[in-house]
Amino acid sequence: MKSREDYERLASEILSCTKCPLHKSRSRAVPGEGSLDADIMFVGEAPGRNEDLEGRPFVGSAGKLLDSLLSSIGVERSTVYITNVVKCRPPGNREPYDEEVKACNPYLRRQISMIKPKVIVALGRVAGRTLYEMAGLRWSGIRAARRRVERVRIEGIDLMLVVTFHPAAALYNPGLRGELEDDFNNVVAPLVGGFKTARRATLEEFFK
Repeated sequence: MKSREDYERLASEILSCTKCPLHKSRSRAVPGEGSLDADIMFVGEAPGRNEDLEGRPFVGSAGKLLDSLLSSIGVERSTVYITNVVKCRPPGNREPYDEEVKACNPYLRRQISMIKPKVIVALGRVAGRTLYEMAGLRWSGIRAARRRVERVRIEGIDLMLVVTFHPAAALYNPGLRGELEDDFNNVVAPLVGGFKTARRATLEEFFK
């Protein structure tokens, strides 16, 4: 089991972070949630309005779609770990600026180092580019990265990296939904099926 104290310390740092201007407009920072023993980690772009209010990742419409996608491949949300590249909501849900991604990058690296996932699923262009850069891979766009399973090493962890569309993109552009579902069914599901996802040590348990 990963160190609760180390994770609590990291979450506390994120919640009080002032490394970039986003802290001035946030309601709450959103560290992430899920099992710290998870084999599968999902990384999105940044919190939206609902996430900013609740302090949890993927709780709005995009979160409901993610929950549905997980259910469709037989995975319970509580058995994976979910976070974002940027931990505070950009105003108006705009795409994070490069300096905001850079400021939050150490937090994501520490999360990967603590959780030691076997698979990371990057949701959307920002997450895909960020994780490709962490892995030392050349980013050529989400269309080029989709449906590829890259064996990479990030923070000393050997893992498989997959990129697909962000659920929010499929809500804004319904034509992408079929492609997103196809990625989950034919790329993510076979990888997930190879691991027993843990059901211990969720973030909620830490703060009881």
